[in-house]
Amino acid sequence: MKAHCYSVYIIASKSRALYIGMTNDLSRRVYEHKNDLTEGFSKKYRCHRLVYYESFDDVSKAIDREKQLKRWSRTKKVWLIERRNPTWEDLAAERFTRHMF
Repeated sequence: MKAHCYSVYIIASKSRALYIGMTNDLSRRVYEHKNDLTEGFSKKYRCHRLVYYESFDDVSKAIDREKQLKRWSRTKKVWLIERRNPTWEDLAAERFTRHMF
């Protein structure tokens, strides 16, 4: 039986506009954001940098976490990002470059 992996992620623009999403394929989804392949907020505000993500093996837990983060204030979201990624580096530059970029 294949193990499932779901990710909740935050993508940011250079001006630090934030987009929160959930996916079952983080590499593919980051690629789509970086290449503006999906219409909407992240394309409009040029959200191309993966600044935070969490992984889950249960889709329900991932959906609940995404909803929780979306309800948080911007201040709390920034705190979460900066706890693990204080300089807002593009985490995809290191982790996903070999796969799609």
